[in-house]
Amino acid sequence: MTKQIDQTQFQHFLRLSSVLTDFEEFQLRGTGQAELYYSTAADIVGDGAMSALLRAFGAVEAAAQGDQVQLEKGLRRAILSDERLGPIARNLIKLWYIGTWYQLPGSWRERFGVAAEDKTFIPSPMSYVEGLLWPAIGAHPPGAKAPGYGTWSGAPEIPKSPRL
Repeated sequence: MTKQIDQTQFQHFLRLSSVLTDFEEFQLRGTGQAELYYSTAADIVGDGAMSALLRAFGAVEAAAQGDQVQLEKGLRRAILSDERLGPIARNLIKLWYIGTWYQLPGSWRERFGVAAEDKTFIPSPMSYVEGLLWPAIGAHPPGAKAPGYGTWSGAPEIPKSPRL
């Protein structure tokens, strides 16, 4: 039986993931991995740690009042620098970009507990294919999502990011 996803928590997770990855929520949902990644992280770190992460992000987001610079500063200060929340947030970044959950650091596991599921693994066969790494570098995952016949004959075209 699959655990029911709390939609409010899931929405906060998507907003946090969007800020951590610099991809729009729409793009994150488009990977087809969003619910799986939320469940994966929540199952491994526990509901308490996941709720603490999302509450911290909510406070940072509210304090920033729409100011992107303040949001990023707050994220670094309140979450990425936090000994409990930082490793979880960094794992989420890696999960979204390369489709792999990496076992949390030993120091984190000693201090906050060990979950049997906390090991390095790929959550689904599509995690690699849908990794954000590929659109971030303007490429296609080798062996999947080929750009089309004969495209190898021309120079690669990497579109300039609108945020650069």
